[in-house]
Amino acid sequence: MTVLLLRHGRSTSNTAHTLAGRSEGVDLDDRGREQAESLVERLGSLPIRAIVRSPLLRCGRTVEPLAAALGVEPVIDDRIAEVDYGSWTGRKIGELVKEPLWAVVQQQPSAAVFPDGEGLAAVQARAVSAVREHDRRLAEEHGGDALWVACTHGDVIKAVLADALGSHLDSFQRINADPASVSVVRYTAVRPFVIHVNHTGSALNSALIAPPPPEKTDDVPAGDAVVGGSAG
Repeated sequence: MTVLLLRHGRSTSNTAHTLAGRSEGVDLDDRGREQAESLVERLGSLPIRAIVRSPLLRCGRTVEPLAAALGVEPVIDDRIAEVDYGSWTGRKIGELVKEPLWAVVQQQPSAAVFPDGEGLAAVQARAVSAVREHDRRLAEEHGGDALWVACTHGDVIKAVLADALGSHLDSFQRINADPASVSVVRYTAVRPFVIHVNHTGSALNSALIAPPPPEKTDDVPAGDAVVGGSAG
């Protein structure tokens, strides 16, 4: 199964430079609404079987046009909701960078636990569990490989990608997940393959075309390492 990890479009909190977290009522701004509409062109021609989204408004707004074009009813899953930033929620980023915890978030995120909120390690555990569970469910429903969309938030996507890359969570700040970006992970019985990260261009089709399977070798089954791979 292949999941398209979609970050919501640009929000009013993004432009206000505040940490939205789970604040209610944070909507897309004008640019974010344009990004949501553009998803129909970017993704609408792909054989997407399901859309799973965070319960927050900005994710709902982001997938509305795509879901309508595909005739798919989005499924809401709390496990891919935004990080619970606790008492940091709603505060200006400019203020938060002065907090001692900010350095921990940047340098050792696996140890970061937000005051009155949750830790980033717990976020990764719940999000990866959700993605893999939906992946298995959809594989059973559709009898094999299929595309599906998970619309969620920047830190959640980075945590899922770090797991798929086999990287420690402490490396997740090296990954970008811009508003309305798409990152692509294919899960197999052997391992995940990260096909694309932070795609913000037009049609995604070219990023999903895999090269032909290589000849079978003694130690690598034919087709096992082709998706998103290359010879050099």
